[in-house]
Amino acid sequence: MSEVITEIDTVVVGAGQAGIAMSEHLTALNIPHLVLEKNRIAEAWRSGRWDSLVANGPAWHDRFPNRHFDAHPDSFINKEGVADYFEKYAQQFNAPIRTGVTVNKVTRNRGRAGYTVETSDGIIQAQRVVAASGPFHRPIIPAIAPTTESIHQLHSAHYRNPQQLPEGGVLVVGAGSSGVQIADELQRAGRDVWLSVGAHDRPPRAYRGRDYCWWLGVLGLWDAVTKEAHKEHVTIAVSGARGGETIDFRRLAHQGIHLTGVARDFDGVNAYFADDLQNNVRLGDENYLSVLDAADAWIDANGADLPPEPAAREFMADPDCLLNPTLSLNLAEQRIRTIIWATGYATDYRWLEVDCFDEQQRPVHSRGVAKENGIYFLGLPWQSRRGSTFIWGVWHDAKYIADQIAIQRSYAAYGEPAE
Repeated sequence: MSEVITEIDTVVVGAGQAGIAMSEHLTALNIPHLVLEKNRIAEAWRSGRWDSLVANGPAWHDRFPNRHFDAHPDSFINKEGVADYFEKYAQQFNAPIRTGVTVNKVTRNRGRAGYTVETSDGIIQAQRVVAASGPFHRPIIPAIAPTTESIHQLHSAHYRNPQQLPEGGVLVVGAGSSGVQIADELQRAGRDVWLSVGAHDRPPRAYRGRDYCWWLGVLGLWDAVTKEAHKEHVTIAVSGARGGETIDFRRLAHQGIHLTGVARDFDGVNAYFADDLQNNVRLGDENYLSVLDAADAWIDANGADLPPEPAAREFMADPDCLLNPTLSLNLAEQRIRTIIWATGYATDYRWLEVDCFDEQQRPVHSRGVAKENGIYFLGLPWQSRRGSTFIWGVWHDAKYIADQIAIQRSYAAYGEPAE
């Protein structure tokens, strides 16, 4: 085993938006710490996204409080611009980040306080560990995926551009923000595209002159701390592409994308879909209209001078694929050569060998404070509020955790001689 290379109060694992926010608050409180990152700063934005990705929120909103983007406030920043932003942000307070360092294992010390952090660069002794790697660790491809070698399959995390794929049609499974944007890009590039649509929320990109992010703010929904029933893991279809646009499945169908219900099975020749497309689209419409209703009510109650937008409530005619849903699809006959699985991620904390997880290996915590003293999580969905996984939200969650660490340090220092 490698010799101990350093002792530090707090180790932060991950140098994405969560780790950088954590480091800023620890720095402000003069808490000695190290941020360990196995790749580069904000690597997920650079290499874990497709080439044309932009942020789903406008630049004025999706940022940390202490630095603006070098762009128009209403623009949607491309992925390289977001990664550069985090690099510059870390530089402005000299964040103690070590890149190219993988954390292999974290274990609680026996008979003494703190944790042993085994890394690719040696061992670190730390009093506290913050897992700031967020929730998107391991791409999920469902067990129903066909095993035939004639179909090229990849997760949306590994999709880059249309030229990457073999010739032929593409089936995109999953109609959240990633699946919809990838399907749209492929269809615009001349591919025949099928899009499997499950249950989703479909908010307006903007309404009555204000972006959806603004509406969530004035309606008090960003700071909602209670999840709606059955909406813990709801799929949200929203896009910042081409200057920002509302996802409209009818428009996508009229544009040429073939919509289906949820993919439920493959037999090597055919794909089979649930007969739920109409209901999924209907419920998405209801969600969309509920946002408009809430916005209208707020405008009336506050006398806001925002222009009416009656066209926002007008829907295109139902396309044939919605009226006569496809329940089975012969992949060969339709020349479908690729399946892209936009089916989300699972967490992977195998390196964190502590008693902080439930039976499904999900972190057990209260606002990021784990049940095992000295362990913290950051960047999780609904960690403290609806906005916790967004750039600004993770910054506020990091401040809370840093304050808890400072409180624990003050108790530990009780009775020690004054310097």
